[in-house]
Amino acid sequence: MLDFSPQPYDWAAGFQHWLAIMVVAGVAAFVSALFISILALGFAGPYHVLVHLKGAVADFVGTSPRRCLAIAKLTFLEALRRKTLLVFVVFAVLFLFAGWFLSDVTDDAQLQVKNYVSFVLRTISWLILPVVLLLSCWGLPEDIRLRSLHTVVTKPVRRHEIVLGRILGFSAIGALVLGAMSLVGYFWINRQLPQSMKSQLTARVPIYGSISFLNNEGSQVEKGINVGDENMFRSFIEGNTKSRAIWDFANVDVSRFDQDRLVLESTLSSFRTYKGNIEKQLMCQYTLVNPKTNLRVPLAPFEVNEFRRNVYDVLAENRNVLQDPDGKTVDLIKDLVQDGALRVEVACLSSAQFLGMANPDLFIRLPDQPFASTYFKSIFNIGLMMVMVVVLGVVAGCFLKGPVATMLVAFVVIVGKLAHGFVVSLVTGDVQYNPNIRMQGRGMFEALYRIPTHLTPGVELQDSFFSRLIHVLDNIELNGLYVIHFLFPNFGLFDTTQYSANTFDVPWSAALLPSIATTLAYILPWILIGYFSLRIRELEAK
Repeated sequence: MLDFSPQPYDWAAGFQHWLAIMVVAGVAAFVSALFISILALGFAGPYHVLVHLKGAVADFVGTSPRRCLAIAKLTFLEALRRKTLLVFVVFAVLFLFAGWFLSDVTDDAQLQVKNYVSFVLRTISWLILPVVLLLSCWGLPEDIRLRSLHTVVTKPVRRHEIVLGRILGFSAIGALVLGAMSLVGYFWINRQLPQSMKSQLTARVPIYGSISFLNNEGSQVEKGINVGDENMFRSFIEGNTKSRAIWDFANVDVSRFDQDRLVLESTLSSFRTYKGNIEKQLMCQYTLVNPKTNLRVPLAPFEVNEFRRNVYDVLAENRNVLQDPDGKTVDLIKDLVQDGALRVEVACLSSAQFLGMANPDLFIRLPDQPFASTYFKSIFNIGLMMVMVVVLGVVAGCFLKGPVATMLVAFVVIVGKLAHGFVVSLVTGDVQYNPNIRMQGRGMFEALYRIPTHLTPGVELQDSFFSRLIHVLDNIELNGLYVIHFLFPNFGLFDTTQYSANTFDVPWSAALLPSIATTLAYILPWILIGYFSLRIRELEAK
């Protein structure tokens, strides 16, 4: 069960956004460099700025892959001498004792698989990141302190080649550690799981639709009924009424179906207004609809397994015969799935009871992929996050000492991984992963006014000169914070544990593509910052 809705990534819009930010940031950096150079060197300052820019273009054009690889090789060997591979000892100890606490925790195969996969992926992630963070943050500062870098810069080696070589070397040692741990973790999962549960170790391939709701009178509404949950991610429909949850599927490729069999899978929640027969589950019914011809085919009702997967093979459950209300036989593919469009209506048949659902809770299930597919895709995302930490650590080491660079990188990673959603909600007013919650009174000056006056966020400020002044000041503050929040990558994008742990295949458009785009978007400007930091600084030891 996913507690978020996977959204396809719009790479074209993302690239335009990134390009606009890079142009604005580049112009701002250039103007700031001119201003600072004039203050420091007078009217000769702009000339020195142009000299550095011309030298930068010449350096990047004359990049030597051979020199970069040579520095990367030396960095790799240096990391081995620092006994980086000792992290395997910690990894092995965790796995030795994990079996005590995870083995036979539950008889539920789905939950057991989720526990094992989550443990392995999170262990790998939280072990590999500190290792590469310390290596990358302390590499260049130690070279400068020991004056070993002075020997390198006297050779025909450009400053950006030092940065690139360091990044490649630390990334290589990180990839070696990550690859070894991921292989051990994969075989450990397969070995640890009982034979009866290994059938659950798979990668389901879903086709998601878009959800909408009808109320008790059959009118279109934005959300279903709220039964008292604080989190409105899932809403409910009332049983034995006109209330419906409707999923519209587009671009359904019937050629990917297993022998033209339509399989619907759902994870629906139950809310009982009275106990009734507690051993009997709530009744649910699907209705297949052709959205273009409005042909409606009600399917056989079934009992909902609450908090469990409901796998519904349409042809098998309806005895290989589909009929419309007039009794006419319907062809599943030709008559219902037209031009890749299909609509599924969900109704609760139990009176005075409620069924809850969100957009990812019902999908068309395509033939499964091997578990290795989703597992190593999650490992690949961890590898991308590792590369970002390496790049950020090397760049920070270009202008900071080891301890300060470590604190800076750790701060960026923690904010980007644990607090990025909060920062986005603060500057935009919407919680990123739950658009139903609004953050009112989010400005600092408005908060300073509300606290002593005991005004709750739900109470609007009276329109006055003072309130308008507060809003103006808050807008200035929040716009500045909006610019600053782009400095923190969303490291949460790289965590695809929920997909793999819930045995879903990691999707390309909703998980892998945004991770790759985020990695490329950040490491390119970071490398430029590292290059100019090494170019303009003195390499003396302090």
